[in-house]
Amino acid sequence: MPRGMAFSVWANWLLTVGSVLTAYVLLPFNIHRLGDQAYGTWILITSVTGYLGLLSLGAPMATLRFVARYVAEDDPESLNKTLGTFAGLYLAIGAGAMLIGVVLFFVFGAVYRIPPELDLQARISFLIVVFYVGVGFIQQLPYGIMAAYKDFGLRNAVTGAVLVLRLCLNLVLVWKWPDLLALAVLNLTVSLFEMALCWVVLYRRYPQIRIHLRHFDVSMLRQILSFSLFVMLLAMGMQLSYQTDSLVIGGFMDVGAIPYYTTANSVTVYLVQFVAAIAIVVMPHATTFHSSGDLPALRRLFLRWSKITFSLSLFAGSFLLILGPRFLAWWLGPAFEMDAGNVLRILMLSFLVFLPAIGVAQPVLMGIGKSAAPGIAFAVAGVLNLGLSLLLVRPFGLAGVAWGTAIPNVLLAAAMIFLAARSIALPMSKYFHYVFWRPVLGVIPGVLFLWWTLEALDVHGFVDLFLSGLGLTGILAVTWVVFVYRNDTEIDLMAWIRSKVSPKPV
Repeated sequence: MPRGMAFSVWANWLLTVGSVLTAYVLLPFNIHRLGDQAYGTWILITSVTGYLGLLSLGAPMATLRFVARYVAEDDPESLNKTLGTFAGLYLAIGAGAMLIGVVLFFVFGAVYRIPPELDLQARISFLIVVFYVGVGFIQQLPYGIMAAYKDFGLRNAVTGAVLVLRLCLNLVLVWKWPDLLALAVLNLTVSLFEMALCWVVLYRRYPQIRIHLRHFDVSMLRQILSFSLFVMLLAMGMQLSYQTDSLVIGGFMDVGAIPYYTTANSVTVYLVQFVAAIAIVVMPHATTFHSSGDLPALRRLFLRWSKITFSLSLFAGSFLLILGPRFLAWWLGPAFEMDAGNVLRILMLSFLVFLPAIGVAQPVLMGIGKSAAPGIAFAVAGVLNLGLSLLLVRPFGLAGVAWGTAIPNVLLAAAMIFLAARSIALPMSKYFHYVFWRPVLGVIPGVLFLWWTLEALDVHGFVDLFLSGLGLTGILAVTWVVFVYRNDTEIDLMAWIRSKVSPKPV
């Protein structure tokens, strides 16, 4: 495994762990300070305004793709045209988002039944969110440049500073001012700080870069949009998958039920963020290998990280499938164990195969310029998600909405993996033989251990959960070394350990 790539992934994982731990503190804090009705209303606001993100036309991923390409080709003229074109595109998108957000403001008030005591706060908060969403588009450009240059340490430092600010401001503002406006003002403040910090860092780190609107190029815009169109479909599908569930629940159930779904869904979203730390490193490397015509290296990249991602998915998934409801009860309160716990188990079943697909298969496809297939696949899955959720919400409630998400996830994952393997001429038999069967067999002892702790020890509370997780970690560490990754052509853990413990020749 290339050291630089491994370091980038570890750095991204460290940031993701910090983000998850921050969320684990803030989510129960915000729910208990604001209450189910107010926090459910906030989720509804962010879900509706989240659709403004579709206006990005896939530009953030296109930024990474095109900038990485021209950096790899050492083509400064095309690079400057690309950056100037992206700058103009982002500014236009931001202005359009604000105008459409005003229309959504009236739709929101007409469609959803907000508790009367929260109505005024919700309306003001909605407008604030629209404003910072519109302003925030342009800050995607610096992040894309950092990722394209594979400067993940700097990118993570900036994101980490923003994370610390968000944590501190949230705890202070919501403690002193427990209502929707506190969350809206918090997000606006953090967004403005993040934008200023990104641009200051960008010009100090890359003085050779020149971003001017005079470099805006119509022909470059056509190239970007031809790629971005399908990325936009991908974003639309993800939006339908991740945000529409709250809208369905808010429309057919009480807004107070939304937190019981979103808290369980947030756990799977954190896992998505974890594999996104892999994806954002895989994509520029896939672009580099594709540009140089190194197909064997591209196949090794795909296989290596698919197996790593699937192994990690089984690790997290086995814990959440068995002890997830008890974890939610400890984290958020006993009321969340049953309904939210069932939602978590349903979603986690699908994420066992969904995570390797979006963590590796998708960025490989995007990195080699095949954006049409994943874009269409995500859009179809998103529409299917919406249809199934609408169909199942009345008879089955929150569990029906969860199944409406889980089924399309599995179908989408299968399609993405197949398309990626075919695009790099990799037989599916080789993919399954290398990626799946050893990790599946290797996780069985850990699953049996967790089941024993649940049935025999009746796990409750932090100490029990921690010790169960520690036991699972130890068991899987052993099975990974002696079986899953033993004599692995890409990652031989036993050989690596022997190299560390054996005395070096003098």
